[in-house]
Amino acid sequence: MDDRHKQLLFRAWRRGFRELDLILGAFAEQRVAEMTDEDLRHFERLLEAPDQEVYAWVTGQATAPEAHRTPLLEQIRTFRPGVGPNHA
Repeated sequence: MDDRHKQLLFRAWRRGFRELDLILGAFAEQRVAEMTDEDLRHFERLLEAPDQEVYAWVTGQATAPEAHRTPLLEQIRTFRPGVGPNHA
């Protein structure tokens, strides 16, 4: 894992909003090493957005703005920790 991946993993686990830390941190832990450059850019942008907004988008309480409506956000929305190729 390179420095960019490590930094994203760190940021995903330490946002300061515990519920979102658990979602984004677990997602990053399982998927960040496999993300494309485009996915990494989307993830970086998502990590820059306000916690309450991201949480609402991820939980379906609000519709994300067009700029954040990406396949990556949909992957996060449907992500279940412990389920996937690394945890079969």
